[in-house]
Amino acid sequence: MLYYLYEYIHGRAITIPGINLFKYISFRAGISVLLSVFIALIYGKKIIGYLRKKQMGETVRDLGLEGQKQKEGTPTMGGIIIIIATLVPVLLFTKFTNVYIILLILSMLWMGGIGFIDDYLKKIRKNKDGLSGKFKVLGQIGLGCIVGITMYQNPNITVKREYSARTAVTRDHPEKKFKPSEKSITTTVPFMKNNEFNYGKILFWMEEEKAKEWSWIVFIPVVIFIVTAVSNGANITDGIDGLAAGISAVILLTLALFAYLSGNIIFADYLNIMFLPNTGEITIFAIAMAGAVIGFFWYNTYPAQVFMGDTGSLMLGGTIAVLAIIIRKELLIPVLCGIFLVENLSVILQVIVFKYRKKRYGLEYAQNNRLLKMSPLHHHYQKEGFHESKIVNRMIIIGVTLAVICLITLKTR
Repeated sequence: MLYYLYEYIHGRAITIPGINLFKYISFRAGISVLLSVFIALIYGKKIIGYLRKKQMGETVRDLGLEGQKQKEGTPTMGGIIIIIATLVPVLLFTKFTNVYIILLILSMLWMGGIGFIDDYLKKIRKNKDGLSGKFKVLGQIGLGCIVGITMYQNPNITVKREYSARTAVTRDHPEKKFKPSEKSITTTVPFMKNNEFNYGKILFWMEEEKAKEWSWIVFIPVVIFIVTAVSNGANITDGIDGLAAGISAVILLTLALFAYLSGNIIFADYLNIMFLPNTGEITIFAIAMAGAVIGFFWYNTYPAQVFMGDTGSLMLGGTIAVLAIIIRKELLIPVLCGIFLVENLSVILQVIVFKYRKKRYGLEYAQNNRLLKMSPLHHHYQKEGFHESKIVNRMIIIGVTLAVICLITLKTR
């Protein structure tokens, strides 16, 4: 809203000191992150008090973990704090009519809504199972379809490439000519020099033009898979105090930097990465959400005063997935979201190995010889005797390391 106020004032040649700062994405991003942290810290405390008053406490199953029963009654649904603290600065400081911002707001509210229904059924309706898993998956598929179709069809979602020929004006400042923006279902492949990949190439048996026309057959299922996998990964990771929030903050800050570089024609050209017109605004959204998560993290660190619940974990995972898809970095997700991936795999492998050993050696052997002492992976380390604060801190360090590896891919190509 304030950006559009700036445009209105600027268009009428009204002079207000400092008003021109609003045209810079870096300034609006900086103000956004400060505001989101402030909202999460100040109003987060009020929301926690309200949740406690409404007895929205977590019901903890006895898994034999140290200190687990002490968490009984801790307010949940804290993802509401993250959503509010993100939405306010985004509406204030972004061009919220930008198709990318609309898509991200929709993703945040969509996945937050699914998580809220699950938490509501558990806490208000006293349904211990919450929302059925198949309905969660249907919601994730629905969002994946919306994002995939929008990315494929919307005329404002384009890429821009440089001509191979350059006309040097001076030795140090060559003049570079760019092709007009074009529709393209392409992504970037990390660690490769010529790293653009069009999903239509998977349809190798078709002619090139025909393959591009039908590339949505591949692209939309890929988007659905990524949204489902990352949102479930974040949901599984949200098992001990501060883990999902800390990892998500690192991922969001990394994606914010990628969005800024991809949306800036100078940096995109220098780094030889895909220039994506109008994606600069995504920087403000990503960094505002990172600020909201950091503010929430203040109350979520051990011992947690609030849990994010499915309202927060499903929302964070889904939004992170959509962010990566929009800036064409979805193939970096296995590295950038490596903690989510490992947590997901730990559950899947635990089940597969248990079923295999049960079938081959019997139930008693399978129960006494599990792959992990408990899944997801963070519970395994708790069973090993590690304090959850140590587990969280070390996983965040690993998350930062993975983020740095992703940033290094900008130059290692």
